Amino acid sequence: MTDSVADHTEHRLHGRRRFLAGAATLAGAGLFLPTALASTTPTRAARAAAGTPQWRPTVHFTPAENWMNDPNGLVFHEGEYHLFFQHNPYSTEHANLSWGHAVSTDLVRWDELDVALEPDELGEIYSGSAVVDHRNTSGFFDGVEPGLVAFYTSAGETQQQSIAYSRDRGRTWTKFDGNPVIANPGIEDFRDPKVIWDEPSGQWVLLLAVDDHIAFYRSPNLRDWDLVSEFGAGRGAHGGVWECPDLFELPVAGTEESRWVLIVSINPGGPAGGSATQYFLGDFDGTTFVPHDEPDTVLWAELGADFYAAQSWSDIPASDGRRLWIGWLSNWDYTKQVPTEPWRGAMTVPREVGLVDTDEGPRLTQRPVQELESARGPVRRWSGTVSDEGSVVEYSGAALDVVADFTVDSAAMFGIDVFVGERSRTRVGYDVRAGELFVDRTGAGSADPGSGYRARHAAPLDTEDGVLRLRLLIDRSTVEVFAADGRVVLTDLVLRDGGDILRPFAEDGRVQLNSLEVYPIEA
Repeated sequence: MTDSVADHTEHRLHGRRRFLAGAATLAGAGLFLPTALASTTPTRAARAAAGTPQWRPTVHFTPAENWMNDPNGLVFHEGEYHLFFQHNPYSTEHANLSWGHAVSTDLVRWDELDVALEPDELGEIYSGSAVVDHRNTSGFFDGVEPGLVAFYTSAGETQQQSIAYSRDRGRTWTKFDGNPVIANPGIEDFRDPKVIWDEPSGQWVLLLAVDDHIAFYRSPNLRDWDLVSEFGAGRGAHGGVWECPDLFELPVAGTEESRWVLIVSINPGGPAGGSATQYFLGDFDGTTFVPHDEPDTVLWAELGADFYAAQSWSDIPASDGRRLWIGWLSNWDYTKQVPTEPWRGAMTVPREVGLVDTDEGPRLTQRPVQELESARGPVRRWSGTVSDEGSVVEYSGAALDVVADFTVDSAAMFGIDVFVGERSRTRVGYDVRAGELFVDRTGAGSADPGSGYRARHAAPLDTEDGVLRLRLLIDRSTVEVFAADGRVVLTDLVLRDGGDILRPFAEDGRVQLNSLEVYPIEA
């Protein structure tokens, strides 16, 4: 959560919104208008469908209206995935921040609910996390089923940490009358609490972003917290303020080892400019995080421009076994100028994260969750030779799930052009000589929020014996590219000029397209 605190006003948002298939509809809006106005004032449903629907994604969550940034409070509870998020319920401007709220049973189709947490006398509601208090350590759930406890930053004159709890599956919330539970010790940037359960000690651990490092706290009851360690001095990237920490343990695929993964977002200082998400690998004993990599090692979750503030879901059942997360699909360099209406901001698709062993040591992988395949329509397939001479196959669609398998031949560059129109094109390609995968949105369209938006973003990538396999999710205004079994990922916001053609390409030679599968996204 960045930027200055704005004056908050007393408002209340009523209603329940449904996000599905690229449009948002409202049910039970709870608005009572004079008869003379009822026939002339657009409903929220109508406003949600107006504005710039050509950029409203299909399976990437967006609020029906107004501003959104960081994912917050990700928790699985009683069959529902909860997605809270930084939200201004009243404007597309970044101010009056609250926690918006959406739920899903399948990670694809989301119901947007009432605003969960609104500003109060302690300030706006900045980023944080949520957990299920299975053991009632907090004492909030005596005589009732385990409930949810949310941790957030109260951003008023200072940034302090507060909690709220829910006994009805997150539909209503009560703020703790003892807030703040962690007072500000005199530090300007002191925010974004992430809470996890430490099973060996039977206590809770809270991570907090404090200026340029992470502070670790412990508590037996979610109310009383003690500072126990700090991490970050001389480690990782420090081009900007540290934000939105996360911590979880993952097995290293193909080995008997595991690593703790510490997530830290940073703004500015990202590899594509502006904001980005870095990670550290090491050990955690419930008190202290000890990194394995050398002090000057910087590991980025990805090298695209639009993946920030990534957070993972807590309380995923052990029978599932996955670590799932989601990120904000934007960049602080230009997000305030993104011309979408009546909303501003989107999430990535949910992803499964893992670790794989490499020559440099374990490294992070990300793959779209398998549930997204339920949004696929009938497949269209093609295979053949693609060259810079002659015609090539084309497919139409602004929301497509694409799987491609290439074998390198004589072409110096090859890949897939998406969002192709008369005067626009976004190129997802592989540069053979440079050995890098890239997304080039410099010719994406006439819309330009500025501050580095028009750019080409690339990541080093070696083919596997000359074979390159790609998964592309293109969704009206988003491009997510996954390669090397998820080790290389690029995410970019793309404000297309109405183009909806997809076609393979090759430059300075030819490439063999062994298989191309194109699925329309029909969530």
